[in-house]
Amino acid sequence: MNNIRRIATSLAKLMAVLGGLLLIFLIVMTCVSIVGRGFNTIGNMSFVKENMSSIAGFLQQFAPITGDFELVEISMALAIFLFLPWCQLNRGHASVDLFTQRLLSGRGNEYLALIWEVLLVVITVVITWRLYAGMRDKMLYNETTFLLTWPVWWGYAACFIAGLFAVVVGFMSLIIHWSERNETIHSSEQVGP
Repeated sequence: MNNIRRIATSLAKLMAVLGGLLLIFLIVMTCVSIVGRGFNTIGNMSFVKENMSSIAGFLQQFAPITGDFELVEISMALAIFLFLPWCQLNRGHASVDLFTQRLLSGRGNEYLALIWEVLLVVITVVITWRLYAGMRDKMLYNETTFLLTWPVWWGYAACFIAGLFAVVVGFMSLIIHWSERNETIHSSEQVGP
């Protein structure tokens, strides 16, 4: 069980780090694009052109990054899939246990958590399967992004691969949490009254 936990933790951490690096890239790219757009706008203002032509010429060299919103759109979807394994492994998904904490025993809540974990793995499998189907459709029709003219299936493929890792870690997480539940029950039975 320790090997499964180690592998799942390592894989989930790696995916989360990649997701974090991707978000840092998006932040820097967005800032550069906004600054470029701002400088270009200032350089094209009639007041700046008429009174400070050399500064206007310098500022007009800047521009927003072409296709920045397309990159953000694709990368945000990928980042979500990169963070899924870590969230699944640590049971970090949002939950509302306002009533279950009072109505169910500790074991009941643990069974409910395992049921939700199974459902999350099933949902991740379905989403990953549909990403694959979408990727195949985008490849078939040669659909591209508007400004960058990149094949749309690239984004689907990246999310599909991250989804596969999320499914693997989800199954490992399920095995780990099921094993922990059994160990807890076994140890509480040994202590007994």
